[in-house]
Amino acid sequence: MLRFIQPPLKFFAALANGNFQGQKPWRYSSTSAREKALRYEVGQHIHGFTVKEVTAVPDLFLTAVKLTHDNTGAQYLHVARDDSNNLFSVQFRTTPMDSTGVPHILEHTVLCGSQKYPCRDPFFKMLNRSLSTFMNAFTASDYTMYPFSTQNSKDFQNLLSVYLDAVFFPCLRELDFWQEGWRLENENPTDPNTPLVFKGVVFNEMKGAFSDNERLYAQHLQNKLLPDHTYSVVSGGEPLAIPDLSWEQLKQFHATHYHPSNARFFTYGDLPLEQHLKQIQEEALSKFERTEPDTSVPSQKPWDKPREDHVTCGPDALAPDPAKQNTLCMSYLLGEACWEIEFLTCVILLNQGLLGDITDTFEAFTLSMLSSLMISGPNSPFYKALIEPKIGTDFSSVVGYDGSTKEASFSIGLQGMAEKDIENVKQIISQTIDSIIDNGFEEERIEALLHKLEIQMKHQSTSFGLSLASYIASCWNHDGDPVELLKISESVSRFRQSLKDDPRYLQEKVRHYFKDNTHRLTLSMSPDQSFYEKQAEAERVKLQKKVQALSENDRKDIYEKGGPSPTEHFSFL
Repeated sequence: MLRFIQPPLKFFAALANGNFQGQKPWRYSSTSAREKALRYEVGQHIHGFTVKEVTAVPDLFLTAVKLTHDNTGAQYLHVARDDSNNLFSVQFRTTPMDSTGVPHILEHTVLCGSQKYPCRDPFFKMLNRSLSTFMNAFTASDYTMYPFSTQNSKDFQNLLSVYLDAVFFPCLRELDFWQEGWRLENENPTDPNTPLVFKGVVFNEMKGAFSDNERLYAQHLQNKLLPDHTYSVVSGGEPLAIPDLSWEQLKQFHATHYHPSNARFFTYGDLPLEQHLKQIQEEALSKFERTEPDTSVPSQKPWDKPREDHVTCGPDALAPDPAKQNTLCMSYLLGEACWEIEFLTCVILLNQGLLGDITDTFEAFTLSMLSSLMISGPNSPFYKALIEPKIGTDFSSVVGYDGSTKEASFSIGLQGMAEKDIENVKQIISQTIDSIIDNGFEEERIEALLHKLEIQMKHQSTSFGLSLASYIASCWNHDGDPVELLKISESVSRFRQSLKDDPRYLQEKVRHYFKDNTHRLTLSMSPDQSFYEKQAEAERVKLQKKVQALSENDRKDIYEKGGPSPTEHFSFL
């Protein structure tokens, strides 16, 4: 997944949007959904599932129920809340080891028809027939998620049936692979004498993505900061690697990754949990046996010294100053923690629990606070040091905490700067870190940030369920405890106490994670006037190799099939 860091507190700010406008008040009666959910008992068996935990989370006015499927080991989290906009999602840990874009192409292809719904593009047909408030699918660096939401109970059942059949029993037709992934096709499909070219929805989509310099930089930064495993490749697909993927490899990836033993189910809202469990068990999980999916992501081996690297991009014809098109960023790997991008930047992101005690959860909360204090707002140290002097046009495209991977990172830098300022920016970043260690943060800013957090988490938006699903996705994907992520007030209280006990508490965290951290990547990017010509030539060479390997029968077959017309599908994120 191409990484983008959102402004701090984005999640709760989003929940606050609307400020309950146009919505009915929450139902806090004894028969509310969250009160009913408290009646479940640990160890209780329900339609092939066993209840593992029941937790009230008063901060967010919900009750969380964790379950496990007895036969397959599938994990399940139900969030009971008095919200009629009910949501379902199922996600799979998808960890590619090459840049062919197999999880991205698979995400597109499973939506093209299934055993029970073999018609062409059932999802598009449902868009016109459903009362859904949201339908989509997302490919991240290490998981793929399929969510929908609706306010109608019958519509929920219909959509659930379509989604379950799509992900577990897709047709995965070769024709769909050619359309959604890649294919060779005559430039004019009706003229066999025209040259063969690459086509395909994902192929063209990723060519567009890699023409965006900010997205290109973010992808390079992730690949180079975490080079030892799945994060070193492009899950969405690198354009020139996509044609190396075969239909057989796609089907094999589905067989090994899209299995209930590798699945995490999430439901949210006021509809009965039993109804969801019964349908999921009968229509999908009862047809599988447990497997041991080999999809876990090992921790990145830490570096013993910092590294530097450089990449190039295409020139920006619209740049205000052609001489100022350079980007520089310092990125720090912050150890074995699990954070989700949307909520990490909301200053509430909590540790996945891999290290086994509550200190790890609280540590991540502290680091999240540090991110906002260092970069957010005109009074933050890095804003004053990097933005106010107008050395560049803005922060680099990746800034602050990034939790889209198993291990979190912090990045800081500038874009739109002159090449002569690169060394100066490096010095400014180091000097600013030293200044923070010496001087800390104003008490008023810390308290204002905590107060804003407490206020905003008491508000909601119409997409609260979707926000929660996104919130827990990355952490849960690596076997962290999603319920722990919801317990916010405890961390706020402990944070205040830590500051009271040790006035230099935050400064020492900055020293440990930034000053003394040897797993640091300094990545620069500059425009290359021949960048696009080089890309076009690389594609031409790749195409030539593919075409030269074709027989006359292959060419004839390509022309006769004519190639399906690309149809835009759910977008890669």
